[in-house]
Amino acid sequence: MIEFINNYNLTGLIIGVCTFFIIGIFHPIVIKGEYYFGTKIWWIFLLAGIIGIALSLIFSGIVSILCAVFAFSSLWGIGELFEQKKRVEKGWFPKKTQDIRHKTQDV
Repeated sequence: MIEFINNYNLTGLIIGVCTFFIIGIFHPIVIKGEYYFGTKIWWIFLLAGIIGIALSLIFSGIVSILCAVFAFSSLWGIGELFEQKKRVEKGWFPKKTQDIRHKTQDV
């Protein structure tokens, strides 16, 4: 498979398509993450970024590159998480309302 990719110079194309999908996956993760959990999950993005960096140092070739793309998309997601909070405050995205079914009421 690698030989086929190298013979037809498909490495850049594969990396580009995979990068597009990785970034595309992070967009809804950041939006939904901020909606359901707020900015307190920033450390999960940091941990994912550190793991991705470590994996990019362990592997080689296309896998290493894609691990690095994942890592830095995770790290970028930290900033986007806080930006998403600002977008919600401006009213550009919906704010989560409390679910009244889970509230306890004194009777």
